[in-house]
Order: sequence, then C-alpha cells, then structure tokens
Amino acid sequence: MPPYFDDPASLKNAYKGCTKLFLASSPRIEMDFNNAPLWQGREKHHRAAIDAALEVGVEHIYYTSLAFANPSKAGVMRAHIRTEQYLKELEEERKLKVTILREGLYNESWPLYFGYYYELKQDKREEIVVAGDGEVSWTAIDDMAYCTAKVVSESSESWAGKTFYLSQKETRSLRNIAATIGRVMGRKIRPRVVSRKEYEDHYIGRGMERASVEWWSSSYDALEDGECQIDDETLEGMLREAGRKPKAVEETIAEMLK
Repeated sequence: MPPYFDDPASLKNAYKGCTKLFLASSPRIEMDFNNAPLWQGREKHHRAAIDAALEVGVEHIYYTSLAFANPSKAGVMRAHIRTEQYLKELEEERKLKVTILREGLYNESWPLYFGYYYELKQDKREEIVVAGDGEVSWTAIDDMAYCTAKVVSESSESWAGKTFYLSQKETRSLRNIAATIGRVMGRKIRPRVVSRKEYEDHYIGRGMERASVEWWSSSYDALEDGECQIDDETLEGMLREAGRKPKAVEETIAEMLK
C-alpha cells in the first residue's frame, strides 16, 4: 500500500531504511483555502511526513518549496513558508539536515496565471482578465527535474543548510505571454489588469469555486511586487555544466497550443 499524508503509519513504513527524504508539497490545495490557520493548510501534510521521517531516522530532508519570496503576498506560498519554518527549527535543534529548493514557476503552468487558460487553442477569449502583472522567471519542468535530481543525488554535505531557487533568470510578463499566444494562434489577445475583487467576481461568475479563486488572486499581488523575478544562478549553472540551455517559455507555449 502506498504511503498517505493522512496515515502516519504508512509514511513510517515507507521511510524505513532511508537516510534522505525528498518531500514534494501536498497537492491538496483546498486545505489552504479560506486563510487556513497554522497546521490546517497543506503544511499539516508536510509536518506529518517530516515527523514520520524523524521517527524512523531519516537524516536529511529536501523540500520542494516554490519560487515566490519569503515573506510573500501569495496565498499559494503560505503552506510553503510554514513548512520551511518548521524545517529550519528542526535544523537548528540539530535533529536533521535540511535543503530547501524553491522551484521556479513552471513554463507549463502559464495557463493558470493567464486567466485559467486551460482550454488552450479552444479558448476564444480575446481579452483575459488578470489581477496584476509582473516579470516571471518561468522554468521548464524538465530542466527543474534534472537539477533537482542532481541535488538529491549528490552528497548531503554539498547542499545541507541551503535554501536556493531552481529557476532560470530570464523573465517574461503576462503581456509577453499574450504576445506569444497571439503569434502562435494568429490572432490578437491581451491581458486586462483589474482589481482583485473584480478578478474574483469575474471568475466566480464564470463558474469557478469562490474559495479557490480568492486564494489564487493574491498571487497577482506577488507578481506585481516582483516576487517571481528570480536572480539565482543555480539552475542555469547546472544546466550549463551538462551542456544544456534552459527551455524558453515561448517554446513551451507553442508546444501546448499545437
């Protein structure tokens, strides 16, 4: 039986014999909705995994956080910040080694930021309502996966105690994303920046869940503040050593809109 965040026994059974744990964040984003109090958001799952690892003697935890700032205005970052803090406390108590990988905003996630553009080439909107804009260091999943695997496979001493971003340095705004979509699709499309309240009302009116939209809308405050404009050489340096270049978000958009 696979391990589950809600079943500590299954976690401990899965971790037996391990000295390193690579902890990806819980996908249960609904736990974060409605300004979830401490230990009631996704960090509840993360803590369960961390505590189980401690009980069976895991020595080093690698945690995949997100490429926003800390502190952050983005609700999506709240559980990550709480988890980072808990891990840092355990590290200070010398209970384990910790590495925080703040993984870049995926190239492949641009539809989420661009007005839930999930229908891709079937989406006929010419104007996309967003609650803000800013430069984003988009990063391809494949590039991030390579660098993440490299970090985890190397000695603990190489990365213990470090917090860093795995994100390319080149940035694109949502206006840039719109221009790329327009070129690929052969038609004009543009973002329209509105207030968070207007954004929330717009997408709730289109049938989206209120709690989800209200949670997500704060991400645009973070974009406006430049939280996702990352200046960290780690990912590009690793790719360079492997003879690779970061995949541009324009290439990803073109592939997704084929």
